Amino acid sequence: MFALIFVSVIIVSLLSFVGVAFLALKKKLLEKILIILVAFASGTLLGSAFLHLLPESLVSGESAFIFVLLGIITFFVLEKFLYWRHCHLGKCEVHEFAQLNVIGDGLHNFIDGVIIAASFLVNIPLGLATTLAIIFHEIPQEIGDFSILLYGGLKVKKALLYNFLSALTAVFGAVFAYFFSSYVENFTLAVPFAAGGFIYIASTDLIPELHKRKRLTESFAQFSLLLVGIILMWLLKALFA
Repeated sequence: MFALIFVSVIIVSLLSFVGVAFLALKKKLLEKILIILVAFASGTLLGSAFLHLLPESLVSGESAFIFVLLGIITFFVLEKFLYWRHCHLGKCEVHEFAQLNVIGDGLHNFIDGVIIAASFLVNIPLGLATTLAIIFHEIPQEIGDFSILLYGGLKVKKALLYNFLSALTAVFGAVFAYFFSSYVENFTLAVPFAAGGFIYIASTDLIPELHKRKRLTESFAQFSLLLVGIILMWLLKALFA
């Protein structure tokens, strides 16, 4: 089990290098690719929350819903006060908080690691679905984070290094969750907490980005990819049922 958790968080951490692959793309092409990824990520996050995480949480009774709300509130606080920016389209304003972005993103990745480990500790299918949802969300976010560091004045190599170091906190989060889960009562409540976080990210960060595009063809593509993300999560649930 630990090997599965470790491999999953390493894969998520390595996504911090994905930004460099898009450096050579023209701005308009990059935006088209990112908006498709954002739509797909929205679907996977919502599908994972409502089809995997919440059903598994119901065994905890009313406490599960409290932790869903706690997840939403926590992710709001992270974004509001730690400058954790979801800069999916590479258009964030650049201020002196480029380094704060690394810190905030590091905390976010630590929580991702905890969520991945907690999901695997419930069962392997849930862990796989959660990891996939996080991966599809991380790709556009990591491109955005990489852009912030570049715009903040960092050289490409240093930006990649800082982004990777912040991503590695997912490993520490997973290790913490795995080895200390037996000492924390009701550690499985991290699952509804994760559901709240996924719902928050999809609803307040990703979907609003989609609404900025009004063209009919783009809207249809976004809707289609959002459905594909949800269907993928449903297929994973059906496959492992």
